Amino acid sequence: MALIELKNVTKTYGTEGATFEALKGLNLQIEDGEFLALMGPSGSGKSTTMNIAACLDTLTSGSYLFQDIAVESLNGYQRTLLRRHFLGFIFQGFNLLARSSALENVELPLIYRGDTRRERRLAAAEALEKVGLLNWTRHTPNELSGGQQQRVAIARAIVTKPKILLADEPTGNLDSVTSTEIMSLLKALNRDSGITVIMVTHEQDMAENASRVVHFLDGQIVN
Repeated sequence: MALIELKNVTKTYGTEGATFEALKGLNLQIEDGEFLALMGPSGSGKSTTMNIAACLDTLTSGSYLFQDIAVESLNGYQRTLLRRHFLGFIFQGFNLLARSSALENVELPLIYRGDTRRERRLAAAEALEKVGLLNWTRHTPNELSGGQQQRVAIARAIVTKPKILLADEPTGNLDSVTSTEIMSLLKALNRDSGITVIMVTHEQDMAENASRVVHFLDGQIVN
């Protein structure tokens, strides 16, 4: 059983007379423990696929199975629970709270989950230690480098111990040396913690870190 299976998925935006078909009968299986890179030009469908897998968008037709459960049959609250307990998100722009410390930023998903203050602090410190920032817990984002900010964002993504990390251009705002460091961290999390990683990237050298690369064009997988 695949961890994620997209079956004949279509996604259409707009209304009659002004529509855009972002996905055209997409079929994709993602196995537990994979490191998958999605590549393609802008408008090719890779980000739409990521958003559907992340339960941030809904498909127009077809089926999305997560651990053999039909996600399209879930209501809004159930989809929120799926995101909260199984998925972690990493963004190109870090999306950190400017006035909050690294520890407080990492704690955020646990607040939404209802963990106690002590549980949050312990889990956030453990996540920051995994990304090599245990000594930077009290620093705010403006006191951190771009690479350190992305490490805080990764710690925030893994603090709930998700099954899947969804990374949208995680090295897009970083220099080449820092990008390599971030990719090494993602590979280690995939290898040592067994977290499935799904990454959207335009950078071929970053995609080469993945165990499988899927190329998109015009709403379909071409390779």
